[in-house]
Amino acid sequence: MTDIIKKEVISLPQVKAILEAVKPDDMDQIQRWTYDYVGKFAKTNSKIGKKMVDELVNQCELKEEEAVEIVNVLPTSLEELRAFSFGWKKLVLTENLEKMLSILKMSTEVK
Repeated sequence: MTDIIKKEVISLPQVKAILEAVKPDDMDQIQRWTYDYVGKFAKTNSKIGKKMVDELVNQCELKEEEAVEIVNVLPTSLEELRAFSFGWKKLVLTENLEKMLSILKMSTEVK
């Protein structure tokens, strides 16, 4: 049994980067399934994902969990972003949603 050293919220791109450092033969079944999942659904690389999370937290007053949720999905419209903010049960102004969208565009500009 492994001891938990640190608990941290991380995005799918960060999970993918961590698992890429492990040899496939050294992965257990759950790690392989997770690696397969993040390979299909991580929409940006780890560095860009981390930078977007940091900027969403610092510039848009989001909790880290909310920012990670946004980076995992990378919504492309105000309507999609509003769908997330409804679940957070707090009012997010349109200007803040627009700021979030501009941060998320970073992932497509770098590709």
